[in-house]
Amino acid sequence: MSDKVAYSRHGEIAVLRVQNPPVNALSQEVRAGLLEKLMQAEADEGVKAVVIVGEGRAFIAGADIKEFGKPPQEPWLPDVCNRIEASPLIVVASMHGVSLGGGLEVALSAHYRVAQPSARVGLPEVHLGLLPGAGGTQRLPRLTGAEKAIDVITTGRHIKAAAALELGIIDKVSEGDPEAVGLAYAQDLLDTGAERRPVSELPGPDPIDWDATYDAVLKKGRGQISPAQAVRAVQASAEMPFDEGLKAERKMFMDLMQTDQRQGMIHAFFSERAVSNLPELKGVEPRALQSIGVIGGGTMGAGIATACLLAGMNVVLIEMSDDAAAAAKERIAGNLSGALKRGKISQEKYDKLLGVALEVSQNYDSLKDVDLVIEAVFEDMGVKKEVFGKLDAVCKPGCVLASNTSYLDVDEIAASTSRPEDVIGLHFFSPAHVMKLLEVVVADKTATDVTATGFALGKALGKVCVRAGVCDGFIGNRILAHYRDALGHLVLDGASPFQIDSALVDFGLAMGPHAVSDLAGLDIGWATRKRKAPHRHPEERIPTYIDRLCEQGHFGQKTGEGYYIYEKGKRGGTPNPKIPELIKAEQEELGITPRDFSDEEIVRRYMCAMVNEAAKVVGEGIAKRPLDVDMVLLFGYGFPRYWGGPMKWADIQGLPKVLEWIRSYAEEDAWFWQPAPLLEKLVAEGRTFDDLNKEASA
Repeated sequence: MSDKVAYSRHGEIAVLRVQNPPVNALSQEVRAGLLEKLMQAEADEGVKAVVIVGEGRAFIAGADIKEFGKPPQEPWLPDVCNRIEASPLIVVASMHGVSLGGGLEVALSAHYRVAQPSARVGLPEVHLGLLPGAGGTQRLPRLTGAEKAIDVITTGRHIKAAAALELGIIDKVSEGDPEAVGLAYAQDLLDTGAERRPVSELPGPDPIDWDATYDAVLKKGRGQISPAQAVRAVQASAEMPFDEGLKAERKMFMDLMQTDQRQGMIHAFFSERAVSNLPELKGVEPRALQSIGVIGGGTMGAGIATACLLAGMNVVLIEMSDDAAAAAKERIAGNLSGALKRGKISQEKYDKLLGVALEVSQNYDSLKDVDLVIEAVFEDMGVKKEVFGKLDAVCKPGCVLASNTSYLDVDEIAASTSRPEDVIGLHFFSPAHVMKLLEVVVADKTATDVTATGFALGKALGKVCVRAGVCDGFIGNRILAHYRDALGHLVLDGASPFQIDSALVDFGLAMGPHAVSDLAGLDIGWATRKRKAPHRHPEERIPTYIDRLCEQGHFGQKTGEGYYIYEKGKRGGTPNPKIPELIKAEQEELGITPRDFSDEEIVRRYMCAMVNEAAKVVGEGIAKRPLDVDMVLLFGYGFPRYWGGPMKWADIQGLPKVLEWIRSYAEEDAWFWQPAPLLEKLVAEGRTFDDLNKEASA
């Protein structure tokens, strides 16, 4: 007998209470318990209705993640749902907290649904590379219609109770103890002579233009197949009898289970949860984080200040002049206005954040009581050392001194203070109040509780935090610099920037790398190339054609011209005709005869450069685990989630094949394509990057 589902009787009504803390996940014991207790209710003389309710903070939050990747055990969830729906008793689901995935599918198999006002429902399987596989794609459209069901399933979004009522997903919203609410609703149904109402017996949804919808969903998903496949499953609900639709849904579900995309998305799901779980921080108490200082009120500083304000912290922002201070406050006000418009904060909260929680000052003495200060000034070592010298003089003992540098040596910055143990890098990504990634850069002398404080701040701000060691560019920008160099070689050798962008968007990137450069500002890369020029290896190939454009004052979107031409009022850009001319001139200067590249080879070289440098980053200990690299690329650089990250992509291709590709490219350019020692070692031992992840978490 399962103790995960409790049975009790109240007159003519039996209650099946799911009790599998913390969120009543649908483990094998829960599935078996639901069947067992349902049959007990049906055998209990005089019982006419059943209420299914969850104990604790949720109805049923979905599948049990502890069972992911393990052989499935009976009873299967589709059989459980079909058996609930087939019960001769009236079955009511009384929902509170979240009812997600299989949890909502259980509720849909009940005959009636009542929910608390604060309840939320959803079918988020697409985020795991799947579609609902226990009748969700067949039952939901019978309640909502095809278009609304497709929106719910393909977005995987959470739907609040009021909206779910309007959609027809639930029948009633009622506040109170979930069991009492369920009992009252069931009793009312019995008193009014209501009959069983299986969703499977309702008519299928009206047809829509299925092919157009499929194409639109596939395009929106940038190549992710599970949302588009879900459209076909909903189509089955309209075109097939219910039982046949269930079989079609199940086949699509099982087919998706075998895909590379499902592997990638499961990896991303678990890695996102594992990335901040560092053994070195276990039991380490972070320092206080109520008052935050920010140096510099440009786009980055204003974004950081906004994020801290929205997290409930007081912020002191330092700027150099009255005009700069006013501009910084205006940027923060603009950011907060966005949160106000989206309903994230009230007008009262907006006024309080801007008028009370934020202080803008030109005096470093205003930072004397802050708990942590983040420097976000110009990316120049001399400027940063000057700032940290001032912070060292005014900040209280124990205040954490953080730099938002993207590339520079945090050890050198720390050495400019009398308290290097209090110094850390906190590399935010712009816009800082929107982007999810935070690289926590741990210097040689950074105290463990300072590292813990960096992670605590990131958690408070809702960030995905990744530990990084000190090197030029840390994890993300170091790898970025390398694969951008590989793209530069491709351009010199004959692939146009526009073909490269198109090939990589088809691979799954939100934007092509050259369009991204235009968005960020071409002057950033130009400055980096000039900074690195004196120390460049003689065999290093660095294209300079784009520098000619920068020298003319063209820096991308902000000036209207870069790789692409941007016109006011028009979305996106059109290829800049100057670019092929500049490339051709450099090819002639270098004596290069251009050749054609297929889109497949462009993607392969791009990915091999990324993986090879990432393997060096892990091998050197800059990233502790391959999954750290994956999370940086997913959350900071727009890498397609359905590949799981570059290291997971490499595992899926097979590391021997990846190494073979890299060695073949090394025949053309031995200096750039030096295989990472870690990659060679793993291939020699027949192991994968994921094996390293498992070892680190063991």
